[in-house]
Amino acid sequence: MTASTGNAIPQPESPDRSPVAPLLDVSGLRVHIGARERPVRPVDGVGFSIGAGETFALLGESGCGKSMTALALLRLLPDAGQIVAGEVRFAGDDLLARTEADMREVRGGKIAMIFQEPSTSLNPVMTVMTQIGEVLARHRGLRGAAARDEARRLLDAVGIPDAERRLDDYPFQFSGGMKQRVMIAMALAGEPELLIADEPTTALDVTIQAQVLDLLASLQAERGMGMLLITHDLGVVARMAQRIGVMYAGELVETGARDDFFRAPLHPYSRKLFAALPTDAQRGRPLAALGGHVPRLDQAFTGCRFAGRCPDVFGRCHDEAPAWHVVGAQAVRCHLYAGTQRAAEPVKAAEGTILPQPPSQAVAPLLDVRDLQVHFPVRKGLLRREVARVRAVDGVSLTLAPGRTLALVGESGCGKTTAGKAILQLVTPTGGEVYLDGTPLAGLSQAALRELRRDFQMVFQDPFASLNPRMRVGEIIEEGLLALGVEPDPLKRAGRIDTLLARVGLTPDMKLRYPHEFSGGQRQRIAIARALAVQPKLIVCDEPTSALDVSVQAQILNLMRELQAEFELAYLFITHNIGVVSWMADDVAVMYLGRIVEQGPVAKVLEAPAHPYTRALLAAVPDIARETAVNVGDAGGRARTTAAGDLPSPLAPPSGCHFHPRCERATDICRAQYPAQTDLRGGRSVRCHWPL
Repeated sequence: MTASTGNAIPQPESPDRSPVAPLLDVSGLRVHIGARERPVRPVDGVGFSIGAGETFALLGESGCGKSMTALALLRLLPDAGQIVAGEVRFAGDDLLARTEADMREVRGGKIAMIFQEPSTSLNPVMTVMTQIGEVLARHRGLRGAAARDEARRLLDAVGIPDAERRLDDYPFQFSGGMKQRVMIAMALAGEPELLIADEPTTALDVTIQAQVLDLLASLQAERGMGMLLITHDLGVVARMAQRIGVMYAGELVETGARDDFFRAPLHPYSRKLFAALPTDAQRGRPLAALGGHVPRLDQAFTGCRFAGRCPDVFGRCHDEAPAWHVVGAQAVRCHLYAGTQRAAEPVKAAEGTILPQPPSQAVAPLLDVRDLQVHFPVRKGLLRREVARVRAVDGVSLTLAPGRTLALVGESGCGKTTAGKAILQLVTPTGGEVYLDGTPLAGLSQAALRELRRDFQMVFQDPFASLNPRMRVGEIIEEGLLALGVEPDPLKRAGRIDTLLARVGLTPDMKLRYPHEFSGGQRQRIAIARALAVQPKLIVCDEPTSALDVSVQAQILNLMRELQAEFELAYLFITHNIGVVSWMADDVAVMYLGRIVEQGPVAKVLEAPAHPYTRALLAAVPDIARETAVNVGDAGGRARTTAAGDLPSPLAPPSGCHFHPRCERATDICRAQYPAQTDLRGGRSVRCHWPL
């Protein structure tokens, strides 16, 4: 492969175009937001095309302009935003020249959009039928019985059971995965030719994500729709896209076909995104985290926008904006490919310092949980009598040694977070025992429990929601020290806060700021500093990286491993990200409907899962090698058999093995009897009548 020299003046868009006649053709698109003197430029010369039946994935970190590009295409910009240059042509029609009245016919009819968060996109006071009916009436003229029949057909098509009854339900009566399916049904109601999907699976666990992605792929093939997929998940890109555009700081920096991109990404930014992925190959070594942040977009750039974070930067990068260069079938905006014969190179496994090995599991456990139960009563009637119980946690047993990480994995709603809170006595257990360093926590008085609280802390999933918005960062960290009487001296307390902020990668002067002044990754660092302030022995981490980009996730994971080695911390890591589990955890426990169905050393469980549910979880994870047919021999040959349907309600769990309604191997004994624990070699155990 050879590189072209390119022009001295950077091109406003990528030379890579759809190989078929474009359905959507975007050229030189520029968006400004705010004051004319110093506007924010979230989209700054973006160009690409999408053909009918083709998926184009827009990839990049939060803040790089992906979602703003999508909103600009539909002219749904915020009040202070405006399109200042460029063309957007749909089926040859210039959308930027249309009136607002004309655009209402395009939105939902010709181009539909699935937004990132269905909970905020669906109207909470309108039934599903009313919301789908609005689209049907506007774009297809259907009303009354005809509209209801079509709405029911749409819900059937997206896999919602008992669609006729669910039409009259409100959004709050649906699970996260179901709400996302309702959004898809609404988007398809107008029979669009182009679908824009903005992070459609970010908030979903792996099994529901797999179902939604399979649904989108089948509907696209059936209808021949074009699709613009916006995401930062490389696995989802590998699963769905034919072509890819990598976006950074308002502009595209690389485009190309999916297989070429995954075989050998060109731009240093693209390569850093790959290197930051937690994988089996990187286990035992620090992740190649991408330092720094996306630059402010209200400035005038003179050189390459990635220069401040690039490992290959040289003098020209700071002084001259790079032009587009073609390398084989790919295109890249980078000076490294100017006037050279530089070829694309595969991304190699990360190299670096070997991380310290965790203590042996044979060490006396710090945490010992025995048959933990958390049941929530359901009360009805005037006398509020108990009529049923939600068995959120129904007999969980696990152990965790000092300095080790135990991952608790499973679908949303399986009881992971409730178990974590019950272990810390933030939720009162219904039954069972919890021992911390040999001391039983159940039944302790509030005063006795307060004395032990400094030994165990929690890092929550959403750092913004768990940090008091009215308190400065220094006050937030100091609050725990004061409450638990850890450091009575004010000067020493202030010194400890400064040390903690520096240790988690922040500066001491940041203690005077409020939480809203920080990025998501920085807020998670603050939450970790708050947990560390009282010098705990155990930290329960509830999905601490689920809302973070892959680059920020790598920084947080590296930090947690460093702190674990330094302070001999034990982590109970609650997550549904199997990639993070494989890199971070020493042991794993798989939870289904309130019970542990399989547990053991992480390498053994992930390499050869014994329970059908564990196998279904692993099969649901988008695998880059499997999806792109690159290094097929290393993909393990695992069949893509995911769990059908949704998690049953813990209010009325199925008889026998709780997983049998979704299990292909279920027999009569599975329907009648819950399986006993079977101990396997290598410290593993499984609850299954027919372990694999």
